[in-house]
Amino acid sequence: MVTVFIPTMLQPITGGVKQFDCEATNLRQVIERLDQLFPGIKDKLVEDGRIKPNLAVAIDGEVARMGLLEKVGENSEVHFVPAIGGGAC
Repeated sequence: MVTVFIPTMLQPITGGVKQFDCEATNLRQVIERLDQLFPGIKDKLVEDGRIKPNLAVAIDGEVARMGLLEKVGENSEVHFVPAIGGGAC
């Protein structure tokens, strides 16, 4: 099972649920499963068929580069985190 960690900013949608386990083979399926249980969460994660630009997704500690097509393993951990932009000096 894939373990998904729900960030604090999305926990109002999940009723306070912080962690969720599901069966999936890619990030798109993870998000679809989340949206089935917590309707509306997909709109907070996806925009125009892509992960929203203000979010980053880490799968097993590595930043997902392939967006929704990124593969997840049977025992993967998925973290949705606010993206950190660069600053100017």
